[in-house]
Amino acid sequence: MVVTLSHIQAVHAAIKPATIETPLVKATRLSQHLGIDLYLKLENLQHTNAFKARGALAKLLTLSDAAKKAGVIACSAGNHAQGLAYHANRLGIPAVIVMPEGTPFNKVKRTKDMGAEVVIHGVGFDDSVQFTLDMAEEKGMTFVHPFDDPEVVSGQGTVALEMLAQEPDLDCIVVPIGGGGLIAGMATAAKGLKPQIEVIGAQAHLFDAAKANFDQSSTHFGGATLAEGIAVKAPAEANLAVTRDLVDRVDAATEVEIEQAVFDLLSVEKLVAEGAAGAGLAVIKNNLDKFAGKKVGLLICGGNIDSRVLSTLIVRGLMRDGRITRLVFEIADTPGQLSKISQIIGDAGANVIEVIHQRMMQSVSLKQAELEVVIEARDQFHVDEILSVLEGAGLRVRVV
Repeated sequence: MVVTLSHIQAVHAAIKPATIETPLVKATRLSQHLGIDLYLKLENLQHTNAFKARGALAKLLTLSDAAKKAGVIACSAGNHAQGLAYHANRLGIPAVIVMPEGTPFNKVKRTKDMGAEVVIHGVGFDDSVQFTLDMAEEKGMTFVHPFDDPEVVSGQGTVALEMLAQEPDLDCIVVPIGGGGLIAGMATAAKGLKPQIEVIGAQAHLFDAAKANFDQSSTHFGGATLAEGIAVKAPAEANLAVTRDLVDRVDAATEVEIEQAVFDLLSVEKLVAEGAAGAGLAVIKNNLDKFAGKKVGLLICGGNIDSRVLSTLIVRGLMRDGRITRLVFEIADTPGQLSKISQIIGDAGANVIEVIHQRMMQSVSLKQAELEVVIEARDQFHVDEILSVLEGAGLRVRVV
């Protein structure tokens, strides 16, 4: 079956009673900061906090009674797993999910909590697919592919229908790409409704198979990515064909850029977004000149980021902005030094949040001590002011 606008519209009508029409909101602060007109489609508010629930439900609704009784099985790093588990449980359909090793714990737990049986196998999606297919044949279950299935692709395409209904004047839509199902469905729907609209793909540089295919260039596979939801080495050929035909361009972002984008969404727009959504914002930030004067729609495809990873990301973001800084002092090992330093920092309007004072494990001379002080400041300019005051008071200090 070829995915078409009319079929996506039919699927939207079928899944609408059991899905959330997520809001499309003006990103006022980011728009001001970036100098563009940016709108965010908040699929992180969808059931299971990701768009994948749409495609999973679309597929489940096509199953025969016998297939529903036998159950479904899928291979997923998390969001497809949760979407399928949620709707399968709601419809009374048994579900088995094969998840790669290293899948964030919160995704594993939530998938189990939704009633699915979870099997851990392989080091990534591509390593787990054949294992899942073999298990599906052995158990007589229906394999629900996360992106290489026309019903699933049609379900994902319903996001674009809603975006253009909510904001018909959008000039372009930025869509993260992993296996290509989301952008294939959304591009089909968006171009079918509004042929002149731009559809732009966003990938992680470390998993840029779709960009390489689109540009006829080499891939850059290697290492782990924060955007694990789009970490796919082999997108579906059918989806790549649609991408080549309907998508205007595909851009990629580095891990640092993705991390900064996720932090921006959290700190500026107060939105919890996973790395795949960060890739979308990162490619916008990298190409602001191409978005100038346009009304830009960005899909926040999911919000299922591991809480431990998120906490580390926040601290790293605060450190990049200078809002948390570690200062190292070489001081005389005499009473009152810490009090003097704390007084100067406090008078400068910063806050001391951690102190490490060592005499034993250090390289300074015997009658000196090394003092590490972590401070909270307004920004990097504030840190520079504080350093100037500390040095003016005769203190030897460096920033780590």
